[in-house]
Amino acid sequence: MKALCILLLLLMTINWNYGQSVSVKPRVFVLTDIENEPDDAQSLVRFLTYSNQWDVEGIVSTTSCWQRDKTAEWRIHEIIDAYGKVRDNLEVHEKGYPTYAYMKSIVKKGVPKFGMSGVGKDQDSEGSEWLIHCLRKEDSRPLYVQAWGGANVLAQALWKMERTLARSELDKIIDKIRVYTISDQDDTGPWIRRNFKKVFYVVSPGYEENGGGQYHYATWSGISGDKFHGRFSGPDFTIVDNPWLDQHIRQNHGPLGAQHPQTEYLMEGDSPSFLGLINNGLNNPERPDFGGWGGRYELYIPAFKKYMYEPEVRPIWTDAQDEVWSEITQEYHTSNHATIWRWREAYQHDFAARIDWSNTTKYSEANHPPVIKLGHANEISVQAGEKVTLIGTATDPDGNSLSYEWIHYKEVGTLNASRRNWMELEHADQAVTSFTAPEVARVKTAHLILAVTDDGEPSLTRYQRVIVNILSD
Repeated sequence: MKALCILLLLLMTINWNYGQSVSVKPRVFVLTDIENEPDDAQSLVRFLTYSNQWDVEGIVSTTSCWQRDKTAEWRIHEIIDAYGKVRDNLEVHEKGYPTYAYMKSIVKKGVPKFGMSGVGKDQDSEGSEWLIHCLRKEDSRPLYVQAWGGANVLAQALWKMERTLARSELDKIIDKIRVYTISDQDDTGPWIRRNFKKVFYVVSPGYEENGGGQYHYATWSGISGDKFHGRFSGPDFTIVDNPWLDQHIRQNHGPLGAQHPQTEYLMEGDSPSFLGLINNGLNNPERPDFGGWGGRYELYIPAFKKYMYEPEVRPIWTDAQDEVWSEITQEYHTSNHATIWRWREAYQHDFAARIDWSNTTKYSEANHPPVIKLGHANEISVQAGEKVTLIGTATDPDGNSLSYEWIHYKEVGTLNASRRNWMELEHADQAVTSFTAPEVARVKTAHLILAVTDDGEPSLTRYQRVIVNILSD
């Protein structure tokens, strides 16, 4: 009877929620040390296939520890030129892609100096000035600044605004900045975090030098890492390796896919900075601790390591661990890398589908993701000890068959759920699942994820997240 009452309450408060639609697009600004190695160009190709989901406000060429005295905005233009040839094809499959002319207009140059040598008096560049322009817009939305290389363009913008703007305006701007840096590829990241302590900052802090250092520890390397000395150590490496990319992205997939270069080290090390912004029903860019395609991060002061520039002085969003079952090794793996690679098949298939979109003018010649609805709100409250029913339905725009999977994301939320005592989900492979809320001494939260995958080519997955507040008796 209690379970029936809860189900009726959920149905009375029905809130159909589409995983693919959002009312407000995120604002995005990219800093890239493109041409230091192939991965920035790779990431830019993927980025452009999702550019309809964001308001892209700037793409700035920068330096880094690997490219200290020059920038390569010409390579950004080459890839955007290829985008211009396929933009109308992409628009057939999903609306909202920015025009070729607009994308060309927002490419800017950063200062061709390394790190803090490019910050201070007379160090302005068209990139830092454009960033200031975007930050000062009358727009209440956050600006997601992604540093694929060095961060001195952002550092210079902050340095100048601190000296030219009223403190009240600067404080409002800082409240809107969301930074995700791919480690510290120059010394400006630590400077920003030390001098602007309220800036929302996601990073695995540390630098790489002479082949030794932090990068293989960093969360972002889970995008395509975890194969060492020829041995698979968790995720499926084959779908991020060059042969798969040649077949599904680069060869015979149109001019944009052809701009995706061969991998030398890791595929697309910069893509995690925007994977968490994709509107897939799983990601929540304002809550890095919720986890998503770009990984999962927690807010704390990390311990100092010898590969860090300096000790951190305030909490930052940084490395967290997930425990994930691997079909490759047939065992559980616990690591910060796993917070990304647990979704690897989904984000790789999604990219392949979008490259397919870029290569055809017909909607019927490509696959498109399913649309999920919940039969209740995305956040509910239940009593400890009661049986709870969750309801999901989905449709597929291409008429493909769909499979369902309910996942208890046990690392997220306040419920202390280890592998030995996580909530047992009944009929977890069906649209409707149920579970008994565990006994708790005080209010706890648990996150349940509904993943729906079609059987198209390639198969595509979308999600809905349900946050369950478990009330004590």
